[in-house]
Amino acid sequence: MLNRPLISEPQEQQRQPLSFPPSLLNYLYVGHFLARWGARMWEFSVGLYMINVWPDSLALAAAYGVVESASTALVGPVVGRLVDKFTYIKVLRLWLLSQNFSFMIAGGTVVALLLYEDVKSENFIVFLSFILLINISGAVGGLSTLAGTILVEREWVVVISEGQHPGVLTKMNATIRRIDLVCKLFAPVVSGFIISFVSLTASALTLAIWNILSVCLQYWLLMSVYNGIPALSESSQKRVYRSLPTDSERSSLTDESRNSHYLGDNDLEPLDHGWMRKVIERISRISYFSAWKVYLEQDVVLPGIALALLYFTVLSFGTLMTAALVWQGIPAYIIGIARGISATIGILATFLYPVLESQLSTLRTGLWSIWSQWTCLVVCVASIWVPNKLGAAYLLMGGVALSRLGLWMFDLAVIQQMQDQVPESDRCVVGGVQNSLQSVLDLTTYVMGIIISNPRDFWKLIILSLLVVTLAAVLYSIHIYRVRKHLFHLEKLYPLVRIVFSDDHMRCSKILES
Repeated sequence: MLNRPLISEPQEQQRQPLSFPPSLLNYLYVGHFLARWGARMWEFSVGLYMINVWPDSLALAAAYGVVESASTALVGPVVGRLVDKFTYIKVLRLWLLSQNFSFMIAGGTVVALLLYEDVKSENFIVFLSFILLINISGAVGGLSTLAGTILVEREWVVVISEGQHPGVLTKMNATIRRIDLVCKLFAPVVSGFIISFVSLTASALTLAIWNILSVCLQYWLLMSVYNGIPALSESSQKRVYRSLPTDSERSSLTDESRNSHYLGDNDLEPLDHGWMRKVIERISRISYFSAWKVYLEQDVVLPGIALALLYFTVLSFGTLMTAALVWQGIPAYIIGIARGISATIGILATFLYPVLESQLSTLRTGLWSIWSQWTCLVVCVASIWVPNKLGAAYLLMGGVALSRLGLWMFDLAVIQQMQDQVPESDRCVVGGVQNSLQSVLDLTTYVMGIIISNPRDFWKLIILSLLVVTLAAVLYSIHIYRVRKHLFHLEKLYPLVRIVFSDDHMRCSKILES
């Protein structure tokens, strides 16, 4: 991937037909859309629910974010291991049932909490039970969404594109990301209008009904993809065989058990000396630690860390920024429209990325993308010094929206580097750890939201977010320098500078002669 020519492949090779019906890709995209729509509706609305339940404080919204992010951070590597261990069918069923059922429970609990507004003052234990159920359901839904993301984006897309012409993987990545951004565009707009012009209760009820009705259709669509593309079933069988212990592993386990059974008194001394090494070996065999070990051994660890750092930010239309904007008096439908504009710019990034990637390479596209994001986020920091509260809010939303162009191109660049450079046997594990690391940084954001819970101090979180994005851009630049031994083609600028100066010299000579 790193050494491929910058010139695009011949048109005949790009037009090579797929080895399966193209309609199956549409089934995959529609099934992914249905799953992402429900997740995006909940992601946007939960902050509004929490700020409505506990006004004038970001604490409840931040607490929800802590629970959801902590669960993904702790269990994410294990989820990646399970996706790698189970068959595609089992992962698909667990993902769809747990995700839709969790969001259905969460939406129903919100409806109950909003209908009984006095429960907080009359029975605080019941109120806390409702909040706890919402947090747990949202966390389970987030873990289920993670499993689906690993299955579709990190596994199925790669398996389906194998053996096809080179542009298929890039196009599928861009389409999958475009679907996610379309859901980010329209789901908040729909939820915002329902909340603003109907009620919060109606939006929570809509969320619950959506997940009840869509789960069967999602399962049928994705099962059609699995049954229609032989490469998926073949890959699933390989995973089953890979998870079984080999003959050498069985014999080593047998020998180990025999040796432990026939240990004598003379063998105790060397065992005592090597106890630390054995403890370390046993810890390394635990799924959680072994997954992190695999991740840290990858060549793309620095881009992965840089991408994860971008999740330590309030400069997105997430729970904290949404709650802060509501506190500043911005209507929910305006926030929904702004988030939709942000997603539209992100969708533009999915069209622009394949063009830049074909001309600049994946590595350099990522470099230009992350620094362009950083430039747009400087506008958000400038909004701190705008005296007019509404003007500052709109400038903040504008800077965040513009930064999505660089963010999503950088996201696609890092994902494609992982797809190209991570071995097939480690792909799901690395995907699980990557999402876990992202959740750790997301969790840190919500912890900071609890520490700085006064909406008047939101500016402190804005500055901190820009500093972290700066660190991410620097880390990725270091990776580029390590791989390419330079950041920019300065030697290509020299002829241009030489021409400019020679032209100036000729002009000066003509002036002196005249």
